[in-house]
Amino acid sequence: MEDLIIIGGGPAGYLGALRAAQRGLKVTLFEEKSLGGVCLNEGCIPTKSLLYSAKMFKNAQGSQDYGVLAKEVSFDHSLALKRKDAAVRSLVSGVAAQLKSAQVNVEKAGAEIRGSTSKGFLVSAQGKEYEGRNLLIATGARASLPGITGLQEGLAQGFVVTSRELLAAETLPEKLVVIGAGIVGLEMAAYFSQVGCRVTVIEVLDKIAGNTDSEIAGFLQKELAKEGIEFFLNCHVTKISEGKVYYEKEGKTAEIEASKVLISAGRSPNTEGLGLERLGIEREGLAIVTDLHLETNRKGVYAAGDVNAKAMLAHIAYREAEVAVNHMTGVADSMSYELIPSVVYTTPEVAFVGETEETAKAKGLNYAAAKLPMAYSGRFVAEKGKASNCYCKILVDKERELLLGVHLIGSYASEIIWGAANLLASKKTIEELKTLVFPHPTVSEIIREVLFQF
Repeated sequence: MEDLIIIGGGPAGYLGALRAAQRGLKVTLFEEKSLGGVCLNEGCIPTKSLLYSAKMFKNAQGSQDYGVLAKEVSFDHSLALKRKDAAVRSLVSGVAAQLKSAQVNVEKAGAEIRGSTSKGFLVSAQGKEYEGRNLLIATGARASLPGITGLQEGLAQGFVVTSRELLAAETLPEKLVVIGAGIVGLEMAAYFSQVGCRVTVIEVLDKIAGNTDSEIAGFLQKELAKEGIEFFLNCHVTKISEGKVYYEKEGKTAEIEASKVLISAGRSPNTEGLGLERLGIEREGLAIVTDLHLETNRKGVYAAGDVNAKAMLAHIAYREAEVAVNHMTGVADSMSYELIPSVVYTTPEVAFVGETEETAKAKGLNYAAAKLPMAYSGRFVAEKGKASNCYCKILVDKERELLLGVHLIGSYASEIIWGAANLLASKKTIEELKTLVFPHPTVSEIIREVLFQF
């Protein structure tokens, strides 16, 4: 009898297992592929590795500005892949070692829910049955495949790919068409554009980067366009055929040549074939419904990570797993989705937390916005020069004099935004925040500079 059975070894699954083991629970975790899930194997980590390789290439091309005279700089995609694969292997093996050290029983197999008993829940895998007092479902999500004519045929031919296949591609596509301008699509577009591919992004919405502040999104689009990425917004893809992508805009049809097409149109929870119906687990579409303790409508059954589709980010999955384990072990805790930082790891980076101007207006908030260029940061100028137009934008509640949102575009944004989230969570007034001392010289000082605009 296990205290906890976990199905899925991605961020929510493996961290949930570690936290539960730290509480003294007996845990069995099922993962039929590789530990680490999509994040470590097919998403977060491999993407960031390749993007860093592209950034190094770009820096080398402009190295003369820094007194470094590098001649005949070129890029070898195969070497970048080797580095990416090494990083993935290292982290996956690290997760395995942590689980082993914590005495978590890891079964390399898919698992199916068989039902329940008076003591807990039954799960079967490879002909063997397991029983657990609690159950955590953390099976993640997969790339959504919209109903575009020719898409399935393109997938079968290898002409159409998801990010999983593209991240493993050994050769660079001459002409890459990305369908979807969300975070995954933009990061893939950024890498392949920087290393010499011709990249086109088609988006059905009128802006890129999902729920990013519209002003920031517009600036990012212009910066990426400077790198050679071509954007087609408000466009609906109607058909994919070998070598071409067809789309409609304002009633007119057009086509784009492509040697490879990336489908990046969101993700769908992996809930089919789990046996959820045997426990009467409630779903909305494919997503498992959970409360703020990550518990489902069935007591003792939890769902964390992309499988509940609350917000498909690895750092949210980590926190959800912790909340679930805390709840099942009697520790008071609940999940909040209000101050979750988001990052787009392009060059320049975008990071934000809290309200955007759009959400502030929609909520009828009485807010003020201020922004300053990153040139107000001594370190940013020392490293990047004065040419960059990157900036920091802050939103403030005028009535309560509290922070509402922080938005950064520029280097180190991803490493700064957690601190901004903590400033929002502190509920300190703007005048109180002005007394905080930031280390100098750092890019993070830009936040303090903007605060003094209020």
